[in-house]
Amino acid sequence: MPTARPADDAPVRLPHPHPFDPAYGYGLAALRAIAPPDEVAGFAPFWRGTYEACLATPLRLEVGEPLPIDGDRICRIVRFDTFAGHRIGAWWTMPADGVVEAGVVAGHGYGGRSGPGGDWAPPRAAEIAPCAPGFDLSAAADLPATSDRHVVHGIASRDTYLIRACVAATWSAASALLALAPDVGRSLWYAGGSFGGGLGALALPWDARFARACLIVPTFGHHPLRLRCPCVGSGESVRRHAAAHPEVVDVLAYYDAAVAARRIAIPTVVVPARFDPAVPPPGQFAVANAIAGARVVPITAGHHDNPDEVADQRAVRAALTALAASG
Repeated sequence: MPTARPADDAPVRLPHPHPFDPAYGYGLAALRAIAPPDEVAGFAPFWRGTYEACLATPLRLEVGEPLPIDGDRICRIVRFDTFAGHRIGAWWTMPADGVVEAGVVAGHGYGGRSGPGGDWAPPRAAEIAPCAPGFDLSAAADLPATSDRHVVHGIASRDTYLIRACVAATWSAASALLALAPDVGRSLWYAGGSFGGGLGALALPWDARFARACLIVPTFGHHPLRLRCPCVGSGESVRRHAAAHPEVVDVLAYYDAAVAARRIAIPTVVVPARFDPAVPPPGQFAVANAIAGARVVPITAGHHDNPDEVADQRAVRAALTALAASG
């Protein structure tokens, strides 16, 4: 049975096995007050240049044969090139009757993805669900496939950090979707959670093709805070690496999802959790708070059993339905 929700100034308290507080002492009012850190010099030129280089990369799009899938949709595996020579695999699904009214690029969590399907898609959407470089359909011998190693791969330089190519793969996936379903036009969405939520926040400001977005429990927000928050997610690897190599703090400044989120100018739903042992809530709310006009739907818990799951899912679904119906 759902528990009584705590007051806005009280942290969420739930049973957990961790040696730290997954609410990090923050009540909802304090979480809503977290502002993103300052933007480092060169942030925008770095990402605009990465975007331009990505879009200049020929896709070399390959489309596989239809795969069995439940329901009234068709699924195929597609492959395409992206920034820095990475070859990306993705699941492409669309209504079996070919009538498409929207498109969705679906990001995935840091566990990778083993099949099609993102966090959410509007009705009659064509969806491309890319695997980030190193994972599943995008596995490569020279890239790690576990979050603890992936999240620090190439982190010594802003130019070589693997998250850069992961963001670029989002843009290339949008290019592939629009090549496969050109009628989508200005009905292109991004939807992603956790790792995918952070990638979306980093990718969206620079790509005017996206018209709507949904970011669920997004990571990579407010690195100065994240580096002070122990967790059981990929952020712990970054925190430990930065403790041993403090110079990477300067690199992380270019990969702050909350800083990027300030520049998101499309209608967006953000779903941050108040209690989350894997993605510290202060970083999630820094992303949500940075987006002007965002519809923010806080949930009780992420990456953990949520006693308010039914009510939270209902609220999220209502927000997304309203976003889809908006002009």
